[in-house]
Amino acid sequence: MFVTNGTVFMPSMLTFIGIPGLETVQCWIGIPFCAMYVMALIGNSLLVIIIKSEPSLHEPMYIFLAMLGATAITLSTSIVPTMLGIFWLHLPEIYFDACLFQMWLIHTFQGIESGVLLAMALDRYVAICYPLRHATIFTRQLVTHIGVGVTLPPAVLVIPCLLLIKCRLKLYRTRLISHTYCEHMALVKLATEDVYVNKFYGLLGAFIVGGLDFILITLSYIQIFVTVFHLPQKEARLKAFNTCVPHISVFFQFYLLAFFSFFTHRSGSYIPAYIHITLSNLYLLVPPFLNPFVYGVKTKHIRDKVVKVFFSKDQA
Repeated sequence: MFVTNGTVFMPSMLTFIGIPGLETVQCWIGIPFCAMYVMALIGNSLLVIIIKSEPSLHEPMYIFLAMLGATAITLSTSIVPTMLGIFWLHLPEIYFDACLFQMWLIHTFQGIESGVLLAMALDRYVAICYPLRHATIFTRQLVTHIGVGVTLPPAVLVIPCLLLIKCRLKLYRTRLISHTYCEHMALVKLATEDVYVNKFYGLLGAFIVGGLDFILITLSYIQIFVTVFHLPQKEARLKAFNTCVPHISVFFQFYLLAFFSFFTHRSGSYIPAYIHITLSNLYLLVPPFLNPFVYGVKTKHIRDKVVKVFFSKDQA
């Protein structure tokens, strides 16, 4: 690392500040964050294991749910160890290249999570709007293609972000990151050079991955609601709507926090840093924490399998 006129030339190490303004209480903030992480690991692992081991759950909706659970595990694991290292062990430093790798993990699996939510919405759209054709449309081959389709694009689209940082940005005003993990804009803002290309590509990638998913999910649920409200029987309407409740709740909690985190990076001067950073952490921790509860409580087949796993052995 070289220092010239107060600027740092390509730092080999970066240092996380954590949550600016709350440094003295970060050790206490880590307790609920750690608890949410442990519960997310247990709940999502249980979902994945049950869906994988139970043949009756090898249907598109549950396969996508297992993908969502695996994504949640990876996404939360990519940030919580670093965060707790800052809060509890006073280990705020990270290698520059390791920071880029963490950034790739976080933004890739954010995109995968968004894509899985879209796949689940399309599955519900076909199941409700074209129930007689659902089995012929959502074949095992199509589900496999969807799985590849929601995984590869985010993984590939994030790579230019890393290359633009590594190849274009050489001078940094500081090596201190006002965050608890490596986020694209948090790192780009450290540079003293023109970052217009980096910001533009970040916006473009976010729209391609998250923005299009949001639009398609919204259109899918609008069509679903139109179809449900035209069903002749009240019981049928309630049953169809109840199958969508878990997806809708997860959809709102994911995208509301995502949009807040995204836009506060571009108008963050109006929002205190500690609020922005805290909510950015919650954005990556709350959905993985809540997903098992939302789907476990609302999805009867999964609820029954959980009861069978934990109580049939006791009764035996």
